[in-house]
Amino acid sequence: MPGAIYAEGLVKTFGDVKALDGVDLDVPEGTVLGLLGPNGAGKTTTVRCLTTLLRPDRGRAVVAGIDVLKHPDAVRRSIGLSGQFAAVDEYLTGRENLQMVGQLYQMRAKAAKERAVELLEQFHLTDAADRPTKTYSGGMRRRLDLAAALVVSPPVMFMDEPTTGLDPRNRQQLWEVIKQLVSGGTTLLLTTQYLEEADHLAHDIAVVDQGRVIAQGTSDQLKARTGGERVEVVVHEREHIQAAVEVLAGFGKGETTVEEHMRKLTAPVTGGAKLLAEVIRELDTRGIEIDDIGLRRPTLDDVFLSLTGHVAEVKDEASDEEIDKEAAK
Repeated sequence: MPGAIYAEGLVKTFGDVKALDGVDLDVPEGTVLGLLGPNGAGKTTTVRCLTTLLRPDRGRAVVAGIDVLKHPDAVRRSIGLSGQFAAVDEYLTGRENLQMVGQLYQMRAKAAKERAVELLEQFHLTDAADRPTKTYSGGMRRRLDLAAALVVSPPVMFMDEPTTGLDPRNRQQLWEVIKQLVSGGTTLLLTTQYLEEADHLAHDIAVVDQGRVIAQGTSDQLKARTGGERVEVVVHEREHIQAAVEVLAGFGKGETTVEEHMRKLTAPVTGGAKLLAEVIRELDTRGIEIDDIGLRRPTLDDVFLSLTGHVAEVKDEASDEEIDKEAAK
């Protein structure tokens, strides 16, 4: 049986732009799939097809056991959607926004009011509940938008880059809310440009490039394909670069790259902080003075460079005008 979110061979074009080129997904119930990729990779178009906002040119999709193409209204009643931009009415208060969403879902007025109170408390918005949302910060608007998507407690949620533009504190708060949501049994498809975010929240990650899923696996599996962690060393003297390369060769799991003008060396490694301490001791033993040393995890560009041979370049998926025109058909 397919999972709570299932897609097979989704294709979508906008004029000469092929936004989706045969996307396949299968998300088990009660799990999180992170859809990872740069702007223009096809993430948002995938979400719009799965949530009935766009009709794919070819392919099949099932959400919450319902065929997306055959029964779009039933799909809409079974999902929540938080888009890239907070979809709230700036002239209504936070409380009024949530009550309005409840009434649009044909909830009784009393039930809508009670649900609004619950969500305002859950998302730490009670103190601002009766202020117009135009006075809210970006992080508060994003939390209110997510709360609105949860008014009817949907079994399946879609979040399209929910933390883009948020400061670290608001991002952490939103992560906690998402984890609570999933622990309650909700299935979630999360799109993001940040490997750290997918790593923190997703059970499984699908990497998208040019409208195709080019790799899928756990965070650890994807990191292994990029060489895992990396040691970065900045030597004090340029003449010590070669000696430092020899040191890193004894610890690294691949070729050491050198940026000579910055006196920086980078080597893929495994072993974490314990290995880092050993590298420092060996450099000191060899009399190699360093200005900086650190251990970092793979970035989105590392993943894409490993999987595709190019960095995560920004491409045009389709203009907003093209997408809106298609959605209005």
